Amino acid sequence: MPLRSRLVRTAATLVLIGLAVSACGGAADTGMARGCADVVGVEVIAESTGRYTFAVTVRSDDEGWDAYADVWDVLGPDGDVIGTRVLAHPHVDEQPFTRSLAGVVIPEGVSDVTVRAHHSVGGYCGDDMVAAVPS
Repeated sequence: MPLRSRLVRTAATLVLIGLAVSACGGAADTGMARGCADVVGVEVIAESTGRYTFAVTVRSDDEGWDAYADVWDVLGPDGDVIGTRVLAHPHVDEQPFTRSLAGVVIPEGVSDVTVRAHHSVGGYCGDDMVAAVPS
């Protein structure tokens, strides 16, 4: 194949790849996919009652009431939800943001939990985080 044809073909391929990446909704300023919420920080605090408080930091591409991080969950090792924090409103101008949930009961013997965030558009498509449960 002549050099000019290979260059045109390569350029066309690169344009198509760029369009495909753009269609996936990558948000250049945050590094996350459009319509996703990433858990970027988790602090687990033991309460005197034997329960735990979770302070979870989420980064999402909130756009307003039609697209925002609306929930985060604490999951046990078997994937069961053991705590849920409903996020009552978008955080368009507060990124990332931290919200807490107190009184979470963690089953005996569980040393690590996973925290995931949900986005009203993309669902559970962002980054989760594993956190150690203090003893």
